[in-house]
Parts: sequence; C-alpha cells; structure tokens
Amino acid sequence: MIDHTGIGVADVTRSAAFYDAALGALGLRRVMQLPDNDGSDGIGYGVDYPVFWIDRFHPHSVRQHTAFIAKSRAEVDAFHAAALAAGGIDNGPPGLRDTAKGYPPGYYAAFVLDPDGNNMEAVFRKR
Repeated sequence: MIDHTGIGVADVTRSAAFYDAALGALGLRRVMQLPDNDGSDGIGYGVDYPVFWIDRFHPHSVRQHTAFIAKSRAEVDAFHAAALAAGGIDNGPPGLRDTAKGYPPGYYAAFVLDPDGNNMEAVFRKR
C-alpha cells in the first residue's frame, strides 16, 4: 500500500492553481507547504496528511500517470470540469470505460493532462 506519492513540476505556483481546483473537487486540499506558509518549493494535498505532492525537486514533464479515487460518478465529473477550467487539457472525458480494452466492469473515469503533461485521472469503481 502506498502512503504518499508525488510529481515534480516546472512551476509550483502554476501547477498549484490546477491541483487546487482538480483535487478540491475530490475533497483534497493543501495540508502542507514547503517552506511553511509559502509553498514555493512544494505542496502536499490530502485530507488529514499529504498523500500527493507537487514539488520543484523532482524531474518535471516526464508524463507520469496518477489516478485518484472518486466517491461517485458526480465527483469524477466535477474533477474533470474543475481541471479543465483550471487550464488542464482533456485526455478522456468522464464515462464508463470499455471492458474490451481491459477496464473492469463499472470503471467510470476521466483523464486530464496537467500543466506539465502528466495524465491525471479520477476514477469511481461501481461497487
């Protein structure tokens, strides 16, 4: 099980605007900043503690993929809309994914490219 993860970004301030909106739609918020109260070096998002970091220390623009859990299809839709409104690029609109392409039944997801070209996903798995 992963405790936390993160990605490098070219511009923390620019990326923070994207992630504040996109992850905010999933109920995540800034819970830590480096340096304290500034965030110019890095920002950790989560609920009680940081589970996803953006920072200037790691390589950026390496086109990573990260999927975030959504609590409903509506949350996936909100993630996608918020991410696009914050400057993200659509990389797959919200919807059920095709089981013939390897997705499990009930896999509802949306994909957006962040300012550095990373593929961010929100997914709700029908239970």
